[in-house]
Parts: sequence; structure tokens; C-alpha cells
Amino acid sequence: MLKFIKHHMDTISGIEIYPIISLSIFFIFFALLLVWVFTYSKDKIKELSDIPLQED
Repeated sequence: MLKFIKHHMDTISGIEIYPIISLSIFFIFFALLLVWVFTYSKDKIKELSDIPLQED
């Protein structure tokens, strides 16, 4: 089964770019998420964490 799939993947021209693109998207997404997490305001995190405790 794998040989059948591999043969078809080898015959498609330009297919070697797709793993590079998917890895790049994956890396960029998680790098941006990491930057967002570390730059998020501590006061805003405290405010959001207190929401379940409020009795409004």
C-alpha cells in the first residue's frame, strides 16, 4: 500500500514544496502564539481569571 502511494507522490511534479510549506506554517503559528502569550498583559490575565469568582 505504501509503495502504491509513494509511486503516485513521486510522479507529481512540485510536490516536495508541500511539506516545507506545512512545516513553515506550523512553526510560524506556534512562534506567534508563543510571542503573544509572553507579551500578554499580566493585569488582563488577572482580570480574566477573576471572572468566574464574581457574583454579578
